[in-house]
Amino acid sequence: MENIYLLMIVALAILAIGDLIVGVSNDAVNFLNSAIGSKAIPYKTILAIACIGIFIGASFSSGMMEVARKGIFIPGEFMFNEIMIIFMAVMITDILLLDFFNTLGMPTSTTVSIVFELLGAAVAIALIKIAGNDSETVADISKYINSDNAIQIIVGILLSVVIAFSVGALVQFISRLAFSFQYEKKMKYAGAIFSGLALSSITYFIFFKGLKGTPFYESIEHLINGNEIYISIGCLVLWTLFSQFYLKVIKRNVLVVVIGAGTFGLALAFAGNDLVNFIGVPMAAWHSYEAWVSSGVAADQFAMVSLAKKVPTEPLLLFAAGAIMVLTLCFSKKAKAVTETEIGLSRQSEGKEKFQPNLLSRLVVRLSTKTAQGINLILPKSTQNKINAQFAKPVHEGKNSNDKDAPAFDLIRASVNLMVAGVLIAIATTQKLPLSTTYVTFMVAMGSSLADRAWGRESAVYRVAGVFNVIGGWFFTAIIAFLASAIIAYLIYIGGPTAIAILLFVAVLLLARNYISYKKKSNATREEDSLNKAESSSVQGVIEESADNIAAVAIRAKKIYIGSMIGLSKEDLPLLKKSKKGNAKLSAEIDDLQESVFYFIKNLDDSSVVASHFYINILSYLQDMSQSLEYIGKASHKHVNNNHKKLKFNQTRELLDTQNEIESLFNNIKETFDKRAFEDIHELIQSKESLLSSINKKIEKQISRTRTEESSPKNTSLYFNLLTETKDLVVATMNLLELYHQQYINAGSTEVPLPESTEENE
Repeated sequence: MENIYLLMIVALAILAIGDLIVGVSNDAVNFLNSAIGSKAIPYKTILAIACIGIFIGASFSSGMMEVARKGIFIPGEFMFNEIMIIFMAVMITDILLLDFFNTLGMPTSTTVSIVFELLGAAVAIALIKIAGNDSETVADISKYINSDNAIQIIVGILLSVVIAFSVGALVQFISRLAFSFQYEKKMKYAGAIFSGLALSSITYFIFFKGLKGTPFYESIEHLINGNEIYISIGCLVLWTLFSQFYLKVIKRNVLVVVIGAGTFGLALAFAGNDLVNFIGVPMAAWHSYEAWVSSGVAADQFAMVSLAKKVPTEPLLLFAAGAIMVLTLCFSKKAKAVTETEIGLSRQSEGKEKFQPNLLSRLVVRLSTKTAQGINLILPKSTQNKINAQFAKPVHEGKNSNDKDAPAFDLIRASVNLMVAGVLIAIATTQKLPLSTTYVTFMVAMGSSLADRAWGRESAVYRVAGVFNVIGGWFFTAIIAFLASAIIAYLIYIGGPTAIAILLFVAVLLLARNYISYKKKSNATREEDSLNKAESSSVQGVIEESADNIAAVAIRAKKIYIGSMIGLSKEDLPLLKKSKKGNAKLSAEIDDLQESVFYFIKNLDDSSVVASHFYINILSYLQDMSQSLEYIGKASHKHVNNNHKKLKFNQTRELLDTQNEIESLFNNIKETFDKRAFEDIHELIQSKESLLSSINKKIEKQISRTRTEESSPKNTSLYFNLLTETKDLVVATMNLLELYHQQYINAGSTEVPLPESTEENE
């Protein structure tokens, strides 16, 4: 029997390594976002700073695994075999849950997940014990569960969300009023005070959150206790003098130092304190195993009173954990995906939004707009003008704000994010209030974004929806963690070692499936036939840059059209779904290009008006093509999905003939544009009349069949619609080619007027 528990310990150790990897991938957002979003420091330098913080934090961690040992349940009420079931259920649930959120690219809290997993598994085992004891009822569950502590943790987390958002918004609003977006000049006068305050706050945070509870802190605790105010004032004076020296003598931006120190502090605190979320449970299991083996008592009779004692973690284990965390931070692609979510929600510029608006986000934005209008009625006009002047963005920002290399926000906001998050976490730590560092850092960033007017009328409804999605994910984390852990604990209880083996196998399969799915999704964003935004400012440049897009659309349109026709003829529903999905992606990419037209035009000089007109027309015709393909795909899918009559032989044959003609057209377009043989475009245009004539003849044949032999109105309607939409597809394609050919001819001259729309000459 002892071997079974030893194998469970080995399994828990392996799960701990996996949990470290998926946990760091998600919690990386806590300490990387401000530095990455502001681009104040090169990415490799940011990683180096964070890695040093993580390694030091992990190495100095006290390893007092209070949450895992006795924070949620009362260990003395559980036997050794029951404790092992709880710990195994928690680790299996945790690694799957965190990996799920990483795959989605959504930040969540490792603290919340571990707390509710422990709570769920402990409640499940406690209910089993109560059910087997005639003298106990469900009301006696408080005998097993530390309910007061659990409620305090939940309430503390909820309050931290509201407080972090509010304080982040307030501090950012005041900071922006003081410095404006043209903060470089004012940094010469007030920068030292602001930086000194920020650095002293971060220092306070490092000592009271990052190092508190570590052996190092214990050696200096007697110097700190009772002298907090004096130490804080001394740090403020020291850092203010340092900032002034840095600004005046070294003549560099001291905010870069603030951001670097803040990133280091958050990384240090994360590794030093949140390490319990990943290795706390396996360590508690190991200590339980050691105590049980030395006792010589049966596993189902050995009460785990020993878990109530404090047992430090071995230094070698902490060193190994720190190394794993550092390697994960450097190589995890999922960490970058989670980071992109928060940066995308807080960026100052407009751009592609990850989240879609919902009813709640629309209501909140509408209410906020009305409230802002009401406040403007109260505030004097002069005051409004002064405030608006401080929030006015530099003129050049409109041109470059959509550039991928441009910062998502400036150094002032990055410094505020780190300073406020650090202070709030440090205050909560000193007051022994439970909170989630993920929730605090995320909500501070969202609050500062709101105050900084990053959520304008163009983007607010999307950003608010994103925040609600993330917060909803947090509640989802708690609920799923509780239920899944409880169910897994029950399955292990009734299934024993067999259930553990099956669950571990399923966990490996799910992790592998998530990894493959994520890798496919990542690769899909780098397909060769994806569309790219134009960056040139001349007609000749747009002709060259758009050639790849037209070639890509041609090959993708061909696949979509062929899929729809073959899927309809064979009644192949999966193929029709694939074609619909492919067209939805193509439409989305074309929409993205159209949304970027504003930035494209902004980057043009006054002599390049023709280029913008040409580019807009290209996108318009591409959208017309996409809309025709969308209708063809939806109509075909609807017909087959509703189990309508299959098309007749003649109808199918004629549609496949049309498909071959369209396929040949798109193949020729791709070849012409890939080779940049623009002089051959006129040969493609010459096929217009023959294609349209062929389609018209098929329409006439169907009219004759309808009058004499056709008996299915659904088939007739579908056939006519497919042919007329194919005509529209051909016309849109030819309009694009004619426009392209004409501009290629005129590219050598300047300010040549565009030809009249070809639509008028159809």
